[in-house]
Amino acid sequence: MPSLKDLKNRIASVKNTRKITKAMQMVAAAKLRRAQEAAEHARPYAERMNAVMTSLAASVGGSASAPRLLAGTGSDQTHLLVVMTGERGLCGGFNANIAKLARHRADELLAAGKTVKILTVGKKGRDALRRDYGQYFVGHVDLSEVKKLTYLTARGIGRDILARFDAGEFDVATIFYSVFESVISQVPTAKQVIPAQFEESEGHGASALFDYEPSEEAILHDLLPRGVSTAIFSALLENNASFNGAQMSAMDNATRNAGDMIDKLTIEYNRSRQAAITKELIEIISGAEAL
Repeated sequence: MPSLKDLKNRIASVKNTRKITKAMQMVAAAKLRRAQEAAEHARPYAERMNAVMTSLAASVGGSASAPRLLAGTGSDQTHLLVVMTGERGLCGGFNANIAKLARHRADELLAAGKTVKILTVGKKGRDALRRDYGQYFVGHVDLSEVKKLTYLTARGIGRDILARFDAGEFDVATIFYSVFESVISQVPTAKQVIPAQFEESEGHGASALFDYEPSEEAILHDLLPRGVSTAIFSALLENNASFNGAQMSAMDNATRNAGDMIDKLTIEYNRSRQAAITKELIEIISGAEAL
């Protein structure tokens, strides 16, 4: 049974921990508001750009002049998995869920005899996958020094991926990230960006409303690389909002658990203290009766 001093020290330690988790919860809540606004403001642009490229892709169809980013290399042997996670932890299962989805996809591809390459964005994803899939790593993007996510950040990652594609390093590229729905709900998502995939129903009839100048193929040659960077930027913003939401929820739970532990330890401390006082009184009374 712990002594009164041990219990007192433990209560003080848990109280200090509760102060830290409460502060982290407030910081995450402040960051979440800005991150959520940025993610929500980026969605209409990404959706509209996707609709335009869907229309153009439907017009081009399977023509021989279709850009490689749309038509692909004609093979799906080599897959590049771009795993986007946070740079920090203390956010519940946010990082682990994204890594789990990427791990599941990698296992499926390897079982099918495909070649897998992994590019990590965020050190938590790299740490989670390094042990089992370290031999498949081809690069890492460190965002720990980035104070604010901008399109330039996403464009740098996009150019790296496009350069690898032009060099023939892979045939299919898929990004893994988490879509922000609410503070308690972040959905791990996989999205193929090369070759570009669009919902067929979105493009039907849209191309008949516009005459494009220059040709659809020329516009797609310019828009598709931007579409890759836009998809990455949208994923980074969604990830940032999801991370802050998950961290806020995790720190709130940690603060509540610390409060519960303090209550239990305080009750145990009071009981032990009362037992010690009772024991001393019994000893005094017994000594007095003996005299």
